[in-house]
Amino acid sequence: MSRRPAEADHPGGTASGRVLTLPNLISFLRLLGVPLFLYLLLVVHADVAALVVLAVGGTTDWVDGWVARRLRQVSRLGELLDPLADRLYILATLVAFTARDVVPWQFTAALLARELLLLVSLAVLRRYGYGPPPVHYVGKTATFLLLAAFPTLLLAHAVSGAEAAAGAIGWALAWWGLVLYWVAGAMYVVQAVRLIRAARAAGAAA
Repeated sequence: MSRRPAEADHPGGTASGRVLTLPNLISFLRLLGVPLFLYLLLVVHADVAALVVLAVGGTTDWVDGWVARRLRQVSRLGELLDPLADRLYILATLVAFTARDVVPWQFTAALLARELLLLVSLAVLRRYGYGPPPVHYVGKTATFLLLAAFPTLLLAHAVSGAEAAAGAIGWALAWWGLVLYWVAGAMYVVQAVRLIRAARAAGAAA
C-alpha cells in the first residue's frame, strides 16, 4: 500500500475539496447516530431502539463510499469522515457494551490496544510528512465484521429467546473481526516502518 505526504494531492487527482456533498451528508448523519446510540443504551436503557440505531449505522457503512463513487463526489473530507465514523461506532459500542456487560473487558482492551498502536504509527508518520494511510481491504473487512457483530451481540443481550443463536453468530463475527483488525494493524505498521526507513535514507543521502 502506498502512502502520500500530508500536503500532497489525492493519488490520481480524483478527490476534491468539496464539503457539501451527498456522501458527506450521509457520513455526518452516521456520526450523529453515535451519541444517539450511547444515549439510548446507557441513559434510558432502550436496548431495542439502540439496536436499530447501531444496525443502521453499521449496515450503511458502505453507502457513503458507494454514493461518492457513483456520483463522482469523492472528496478529501469524505475520505476522513468515512473511517472516522467507523472508528467512532466501534469505540462507542465497545465502551457501551463493556459498561452494560455485553462484551468482556478483555475483548474491549484487545481492540483498544490495536487502535492505540495505529495512533502511535500515525503520529510517527506525521512527523515524516505523511498523512493517514488509505484504508486496506483487510481493515475494511475487519470493520465490516465488527459492525455486523455488535448489533447481533446486542440482539442476543436484549431480546429474550435470541441469546443462543444470535450470541453464537455475533461472537463468531466478533472474533474474526478482532483477528483481521490486528492483521490490518500489523500491515499498517510494517508499511509505516518501510516508509520511515526510506525517508531516513533519503535524508541521510541529501
